Amino acid sequence: MPHNGFDLAASARQEMIHEGFDPDFPPGTDEQIASLKAKGSPAPADGIRDLRQLLWSSIDNDSSRDLDQIEVAERVDGGIKVLIGIADVDSDVPLHTPIDQHASSQTTTVYTGIRTFPMLPEELSTDLTSLNEAADRLSIVIEFIVDSNGCLVDGQIYRALVRNRAQLTYNGVGPWLENRAPAPAKVAASADLQAQLRLQDEAATALRSQRHRLGALDFDRVEAEPVVSNSHVEGIAAREPNQASRLIEDFMIAANEVMASSLAKAGVSAIRRVVKDPERWPRIVEIAARYGEHLPPAPDPGALSEFLRKRRAADEIHYADLSLSIIKLMGPGEYVLARAGEASPGHFGLAVQNYTHSTAPNRRFSDLVTQRLVKAMWAREKQPYTDDELAAIARNCTLKEDAARKVQRSMNKRIAAVAMRDRVGQTFSGIVTGVTPKGVFVRVLNPPVEGRLVQGEHGVDVGDRVNVKLSNTDPERGYIDFVR
Repeated sequence: MPHNGFDLAASARQEMIHEGFDPDFPPGTDEQIASLKAKGSPAPADGIRDLRQLLWSSIDNDSSRDLDQIEVAERVDGGIKVLIGIADVDSDVPLHTPIDQHASSQTTTVYTGIRTFPMLPEELSTDLTSLNEAADRLSIVIEFIVDSNGCLVDGQIYRALVRNRAQLTYNGVGPWLENRAPAPAKVAASADLQAQLRLQDEAATALRSQRHRLGALDFDRVEAEPVVSNSHVEGIAAREPNQASRLIEDFMIAANEVMASSLAKAGVSAIRRVVKDPERWPRIVEIAARYGEHLPPAPDPGALSEFLRKRRAADEIHYADLSLSIIKLMGPGEYVLARAGEASPGHFGLAVQNYTHSTAPNRRFSDLVTQRLVKAMWAREKQPYTDDELAAIARNCTLKEDAARKVQRSMNKRIAAVAMRDRVGQTFSGIVTGVTPKGVFVRVLNPPVEGRLVQGEHGVDVGDRVNVKLSNTDPERGYIDFVR
């Protein structure tokens, strides 16, 4: 819908094309979807466990319709057994089919705030391969035990038939887990589901504590979320993590570790998700020194984690500002080939050596590739990809992820420019998030939007706090201009 003559949805499509994406699915897609619909519901089979009787549930964003994972837990000798059911997308998207070829080219679903551009057709990602409530679905189950120290024990992976008993949301479950709000209706109606979610939270909290002991970084990422009604932007809200979103994040990290370790132990080449040592570590050291803290000259996730922990305890109000600065200075993650028998660079932010992406195959092509690798491993068949092909896929996934960020950044600016038009002249507190040849960029904290500092930009660097005034917005160009 146009906003005062500016069509955000059309702009999003054009931005996708500009960054190398193809928003349209190829010929043959409709025929492939029709064939899948004719298959009917999956049934138990050899090598596929029937776990539909378990009290599975999903927790995701309020608007999510592409459900990639469901969870269930039980207390056992030695700790808490956690099962993560991942949508078995590979079963419906065979290699080299039109939908697979499109996914391999695009590699990711792109969320622009005003419109979603799915990697897979919505008939699949929000229906046939989505772990929808009350639907029987094939899944890849990643199972592990969380012991009393928060360590992963007895990780295993297998196929299963599952049924999501309750589709839940972060905004519904999170405040309840934090004892800030009553239980959502589905949770309130089931004492068993309440106990199940409390048990999952207990396991996730133990996992998180252990990761932090090993030096994993903990950021409070406040993200901008457009408030959209009937395709009309009404404002910008801040989306902050809560107990439910952390629970899912902790489970997904653990599941991805188990998957990566299983492939490594089997001697299978695979794609790893890595975050290398930050090139701008000296600047991180400089920021820490402002607070009277000394970080070592070489990148050290444990020392950085301890510094962040202290700053959160000392000044929780401004901790999000600091988190944003460190995230920007660390740089983005990337996908790389991990050849059989060779160590990967590891993930600096998570303080883990073996890590992959495997828990969102409806939205990320790397996760679909990982499913194919593990299935071939089980069947003792020749792997579906050569090392050179995996390396090429990893490069393309990284390039397309970077391109998706550019699309999202551009659209966030346009949406924010629309939402901020009536606030020109107002003053905001912000933090410098970028110093580039193209200019200095500032993110204001309330509402969480980013713009360019067009006056008073000299002498500032990433992490500096500034007070700025909104001087202009241009939705068509995605410009938000601030002056000091």
